[in-house]
Amino acid sequence: MKLLVIGSGGREHALAWRLTQNPKVQCVYVAPGNAGTAREDGLVNVNITAIPELLKFAQDEKIHLTVVGPEAPLAAGVVDAFQAAGLRIFGPSQRAAQLESSKDFAKQFMVRHKIPTAKYATFTSAAEARAYVEREGAPIVIKADGLAAGKGVVVAMTLGDALEAIDKMFATDSPSPPAPLPQEGEGGRRAAQAGRGEVRVVIEEFMEGEEASFICMCDGVHALPFASSQDHKRIFDGDQGPNTGGMGAYSPAPVVTPEVHARTMREVIMPTLRGMAAEGAPFTGFLYAGLMIDENGKPRVVEFNARMGDPETQPIMMRLKSDFLTLIEHAIDGKLNQIEAEWDRRAALGVVMAAANYPEAPTKGDEITGLPKPADDARVFHAGSADKDGKVVTSGGRVLCVTALGDTVKIAQQRAYQLLEPIRFNGMQYRRDIGYRAIGRRP
Repeated sequence: MKLLVIGSGGREHALAWRLTQNPKVQCVYVAPGNAGTAREDGLVNVNITAIPELLKFAQDEKIHLTVVGPEAPLAAGVVDAFQAAGLRIFGPSQRAAQLESSKDFAKQFMVRHKIPTAKYATFTSAAEARAYVEREGAPIVIKADGLAAGKGVVVAMTLGDALEAIDKMFATDSPSPPAPLPQEGEGGRRAAQAGRGEVRVVIEEFMEGEEASFICMCDGVHALPFASSQDHKRIFDGDQGPNTGGMGAYSPAPVVTPEVHARTMREVIMPTLRGMAAEGAPFTGFLYAGLMIDENGKPRVVEFNARMGDPETQPIMMRLKSDFLTLIEHAIDGKLNQIEAEWDRRAALGVVMAAANYPEAPTKGDEITGLPKPADDARVFHAGSADKDGKVVTSGGRVLCVTALGDTVKIAQQRAYQLLEPIRFNGMQYRRDIGYRAIGRRP
């Protein structure tokens, strides 16, 4: 049996590695992959990214099943193309993926279906956005409407920061995708006025609390929750500096108590599945609700993603004991209600090592040395890495995710940082406090 994983990051390395654990799997192709997937037993890189080429490859190689990692191919309609050709693929349709590809669409959807989230307004005019922020004050959250690789959000603690973020977002040359089905509602009137090709910015109230990542596999009707996790968005220790795609993550997240878990399923996940189905876009794939959980345990949705998180995937896949391929098969067949996922009782923690100057203008081409061999309880998942003249070099902002298991989050943290110690490349940067919230709660 041959499988295909679309993507090139640490998330895709982890997904593909876990799929190779099924003894029926002959080979997992990764398109386009990275230096880590090139060196992983059972994985083969395929240097293609365009949807027509991916489709032809899957047909020619008789790929049994394809898994989509990143958001961009989903937003471009890769699932629709594969399904139209009669191929098995796991991920949401282009229309369903709007939950991530347009923050304005997602906010309108949540208002329509009474899913708890922050109040908001959407703007196509920088002047109107600036006036709104001046009325509302800071702290406040400024979001680019479209995809931005996890870096299109500014949590502005001052009015000056908010106005600067607005000006930068409206100066972009990349307009947001159109958000269909405009509705009246909180922020809906401005959204309905947004025309095709216009830049849109979503402005939200600042929510107090602790963030967590709540990821489920969905088959359009049923949801199978994965282990909880929490990532660290800011570049520097203590959650300082600009937002990034994620500098590290751990699983489970103690803030997601059994009560919070049940409430999230009841108030967020199931209403989302019912709402998408009712609007003619059933959601099949990984549904990721980024939550803000207040001091009373009330979850509200910060944003939706239509795929697994990165770097949350790496510790989650380390903890997964069930056969991953079997779970995906059940999801594609609409039978997630007939299966459960089993998890390692240990915690897992991953530390991202990023290139110099990330997240602004990361350097590339620096040689990476000291990479350790994988072990049963610790692995290095590659993201922004490439082969050059027989050497592994940096090729992106987030380069590696050093991931380890431990009986507690603290032990997993110690193990990950030990594994990281010999790794070297010019200008490397990483946080030294990944997991601090969980350790503060439960030593």
